[in-house]
Amino acid sequence: MGLYRIMLVDDEEEVRKAMIRKMDWEGLGFTVVGDAENGQDALEKLEQLEPDVVMTDIRMPYMDGLALTSYIREKYPSVKVLIFSGYDDFEYAQQAIKLNVTEYILKPVNGQELGEILSRIRVSLDQEIEQRRDIDTLRESYLGSLPILRELFLNNLVGRTTDVDAVVPKLREYGIDILDARKWLAAVIHVEQVEQTEGQVLSQHQELIPISVKRLVEDHLKPYCRFAIFNSADGITVIAAVDEDNSQTGLINVLNDTCKESRRMLEVAITVGVGHSCSTLQEISRSYQAAVDALGYRAIVGGGKIIYINDVEPVSRGKLQLDAKGEAELTAAVKFGPRELIGSVIQNLVSRMDDVRVHARQYQVYMLSIVNCLTRLMQQYDLNMDEMFADQGPYADILAGIHRREDFAAWVVPIACRVNEAMNRERDNTTRKVILEAQRYIQENYSNPELSVEMLCRHLHMSPAYFSTVFKKETGQTYINYLTEVRLEKAVELLNTTDDKTYIVAQKVGYQEQNYFSYVFKKRYGVSPTKYRGTQGNG
Repeated sequence: MGLYRIMLVDDEEEVRKAMIRKMDWEGLGFTVVGDAENGQDALEKLEQLEPDVVMTDIRMPYMDGLALTSYIREKYPSVKVLIFSGYDDFEYAQQAIKLNVTEYILKPVNGQELGEILSRIRVSLDQEIEQRRDIDTLRESYLGSLPILRELFLNNLVGRTTDVDAVVPKLREYGIDILDARKWLAAVIHVEQVEQTEGQVLSQHQELIPISVKRLVEDHLKPYCRFAIFNSADGITVIAAVDEDNSQTGLINVLNDTCKESRRMLEVAITVGVGHSCSTLQEISRSYQAAVDALGYRAIVGGGKIIYINDVEPVSRGKLQLDAKGEAELTAAVKFGPRELIGSVIQNLVSRMDDVRVHARQYQVYMLSIVNCLTRLMQQYDLNMDEMFADQGPYADILAGIHRREDFAAWVVPIACRVNEAMNRERDNTTRKVILEAQRYIQENYSNPELSVEMLCRHLHMSPAYFSTVFKKETGQTYINYLTEVRLEKAVELLNTTDDKTYIVAQKVGYQEQNYFSYVFKKRYGVSPTKYRGTQGNG
């Protein structure tokens, strides 16, 4: 393990210096990353220094060790805290135990005793890391969560949210044996409402009915084909692989027989919606949606049986339309890029026109759908459409761009890339606007002693963690440092322009304690507020 990071907090500078100088920190497995004069000072340094261990005195001005520990427990629960106390006080020890302090040490403490304590903490930290990295434990945890991960993946697969490149590796990782088939299709099983009947065992245990149905389906399908079965939002879902030694018709017959067996053996009626077959697993979401659509015909054709989508809806031959999956892929590519992905997605969408033979107008409607997807993004981000279409001609001349499908990709890709660039600029501008709004809010509310990053983020409708990251990135300083800077600048202004006493100035700039205000002021300007005013007066 590397060296662990430790921060010292004590209001006596000599104590801190002596401790830093006398201890063999590296030999004990630590490196001192910084020190602080009090709890308030430590708060401002915690985020920047990111210590693994904080050693703090219990009695300090402005914020004591227990208040600091309470904050650390709330914001940084994994940090170890050692508290030094010169008071053999049961109440302090009690509070420290409640705050889950790692060590409560009575002063004075000699170097050997402190070394032994730090060695124990290092061993504890080592063990925690080893446990987190322990392969056997991780493997056991992974295997325990495998059924949940498997079900989540299958739901994403039929819900169009799975990365295409991840399908095959994930199927192998989760042991789902449906690869290398001639075709696939999805079926969704709806369990009809079962009324409680005396003498009917399952009706008295409604929660067990889906499990019984699922087992029955598994038992019927196992001898016939390879399949995956899982629960989805629409019912018990099956993805079946059609191989050389079985057929789609045979599969439908097996599912139809399952409906009859469910009624006979379980006294439970089930309706099975079966979707179109597909030649690639990446298209299984279409089959799934078709199976859900088939279930929608229960009210018309009746439940308790198979409903095959081809039996209730006309089979489309040569149908060309921008489906939800294609639109989602195009939207994601344009939103997040890069340019290569935008071009690839559009080329894939355009290539669909080569696979069908339809009227020229249908090609134009399809191309117009792609352009409309882009224009909706332009409207969402309030982009100038004429600028986005640029040298391709004004938006009003859009029909000219979709006149020849052979030239469509070359025409639309530059437009999509410009939309991507403009959206990126708009996101950056939005971030800058948020930071400017945060700075404005701080300028207007710095005098409120309760002003905190949480209060500010409630105003901005943003999470504190994300705000802290973007604020530091945009301004080069933390929120706390910026707020302190604003308060001190206002304090200097008041000291120069008013006769207000120091405690009044402190209150006006958001400090409830005059002593802490003086401490922060002197730390920043090298002199106390009183001396600063005197210096200015003499000047």
